[in-house]
Amino acid sequence: MNRSELVAALSERAEVTRKDADAILAAFAETVGEVVAKGDEKVTIPGFLTFERTHRAARTARNPQTGDPIQIPAGYSVKVSAGSKLKEAAKGK
Repeated sequence: MNRSELVAALSERAEVTRKDADAILAAFAETVGEVVAKGDEKVTIPGFLTFERTHRAARTARNPQTGDPIQIPAGYSVKVSAGSKLKEAAKGK
């Protein structure tokens, strides 16, 4: 399912226009992005998803073409965890 299909499904289920559903989806993505960028708290939708920023330590890796070691600096990543209801839905229950 791509974004336009998701917007269509949301608008149908919530009985709102596609324009409103798209605005809500955009606002949700923007809000989650802002909270994760701050990194001081996580966003949790109980039973569905949790978004949080994690720290990755600096490490040494290898260039796959030459085999030379390269330094990868420390940085941040996003961890997305599935909630219990989403896990059950994935099992087909």
